[in-house]
Amino acid sequence: MDIDVLGPLGVRVNGVAVMPTAPKPRKVLALLALHVDRVLPVDLLIEELWGQRPPRSARTTLQTYILQLRELIGAALQAGAARCAELEPASQDMVSVSAKDVLVTAPGGYLLRGGGGASDVQKFERLAGMGYRAMDAEDFAGAARLLREALSLWSGSALADVQTGAQLEMEVRRLEETRLCALYQRIEADLRLGRHRELLGELTVLVSRYRTHENLHGQFMLALHRSGRRGEALSVYQRLRQALVRDLGLEPSAGLRRLQRAILETSEAPAPAARVLRPEALAGSSRDRLVRVD
Repeated sequence: MDIDVLGPLGVRVNGVAVMPTAPKPRKVLALLALHVDRVLPVDLLIEELWGQRPPRSARTTLQTYILQLRELIGAALQAGAARCAELEPASQDMVSVSAKDVLVTAPGGYLLRGGGGASDVQKFERLAGMGYRAMDAEDFAGAARLLREALSLWSGSALADVQTGAQLEMEVRRLEETRLCALYQRIEADLRLGRHRELLGELTVLVSRYRTHENLHGQFMLALHRSGRRGEALSVYQRLRQALVRDLGLEPSAGLRRLQRAILETSEAPAPAARVLRPEALAGSSRDRLVRVD
């Protein structure tokens, strides 16, 4: 099974798409796909589908959605078995797998078996982790390459074509935090490699989208200053400060204030601090709370 969630939802069994069109079965599949090879409790699925006030028929209706998904999986298995039989008539491996073996009823919930297939989330996390380790080792070229490859797996917002409930919305936000952390570190690596002018266009878009994200604004200030645009770098700081005070009631962090003073006091750009923000650190920081403008 191949699973894509970093963009529109995509689930394929033996190369055949398993995609319900109705919103609620699609939600069930998305949540199962995000927790592949793990038991997902029935209560959690019900909360995703109906919130805090599920109907009395919630469990029965959920069972119906599971049956619908199994029908799609069964059709995909049959198509895969038929194709395999055409290519290798002696092979019977596909025939022995049923839809219930893929979407399993477990004690207290359901489990979607990945069968060792590809998952874009798992690949992203592996590449991003390698990129962070390269940053720790001061291999900035390697970090930039690995993090750029990780970010290329995204084709839009996570689960862009799924109507998310409370559980899926939380997962989407978590994934967006990991994406933003990888993006920040990739830009940091590019700054270390002296690519400040190449970053200006990208950072212009990012700071307008995430108007209270201090790390991205700090990188933009640094890129502008290193490009000989000192006044614009200081203007970025002032706009950020206004947004922080207005939207969050906060002043800029001590690190950003030091960067502003360094730009004011010298014509040479200060070297950035060598630190790697992990996704959990980014998610937990009130200073980096996101206010996105689309």
